[in-house]
Amino acid sequence: MGVFVFLPLVLPLTAWPVARLAEQRLHPRTATRLLTAVAAVMALCSTVCLALVMVVGTAQLPGNPLPDGWSDPEVRAAVPYDEVVGKAAIPALCAVVLVSARALWRHGRVRRRAHRALAGLPGTGVAVLPDDVPYAYALPGGRRDRVVVTTALLDCLEPAERRALFAHERAHLTARHHRFLLAVRLAALANPFLRPLRTAVAYTAERWADEEAAKAVGDRRAVATAIGKAALVSRGTPVATLAGLAAPGPVPRRVAALLGPAPAVRTWPSVFTSVGLAAWAAAAGTAVSAMSSANAAVTMFLILRAATPL
Repeated sequence: MGVFVFLPLVLPLTAWPVARLAEQRLHPRTATRLLTAVAAVMALCSTVCLALVMVVGTAQLPGNPLPDGWSDPEVRAAVPYDEVVGKAAIPALCAVVLVSARALWRHGRVRRRAHRALAGLPGTGVAVLPDDVPYAYALPGGRRDRVVVTTALLDCLEPAERRALFAHERAHLTARHHRFLLAVRLAALANPFLRPLRTAVAYTAERWADEEAAKAVGDRRAVATAIGKAALVSRGTPVATLAGLAAPGPVPRRVAALLGPAPAVRTWPSVFTSVGLAAWAAAAGTAVSAMSSANAAVTMFLILRAATPL
């Protein structure tokens, strides 16, 4: 395997340029899908390679449950600096598993609590809560997807802005934005180099919903005004993977984008543009990461198979 086993751990750096440029130059729907796919694949590849290195480190520990042959010099030679790197991979992979499990547990707990809180309300697509705290968010799952909003936030908005609010939250539910947000959150936990992609997707998912709301109500200014008002008074959503109109982030950029023309819809940027070059660089980095992790996995499998006595 050699140094190739380490490439997926650092190749997410190739996606940093497109994470920034996609926010500005691509349609938010394209940017969200592209960045989420890159982040998910790179996180999976880096986790696989971290697990392979951990096998070498675990086999060196006294009393380990792995076959004795897995600590042979031929196996250890497959990983550079095996003694240090192999043992360091053990706590690193354990940390990745723990923080990812914690994020999934918290996400599920918040959704379950939110659904329980709505149990006594009519089973409509919109749940209006009599609360003095202004907030709104899209709640997927349960018997049906629902938009949760409080009377305090509705009181702050004009009728056209309320329509924009509901259209925005329904766009989150229709496009299943919570899945994109959860995927990039887990990816960033698996590999910290993917955090810029998580930040970018949190923004582009909101911009995607902004554009869908603008098309639904036919008034970009009303959507921009609703976002501005909600951001000033709202506390946001109960968890980062639940989308909402006033989600934390660069709200002035969202408002400015809505006050301008609608973005052009392109499935893939031209290679002769800066965002196109960045997208192709990220795609190349993702492909190399996938090939490196696959090569490392196959090589390790063959080495361990040869080292395991029949």
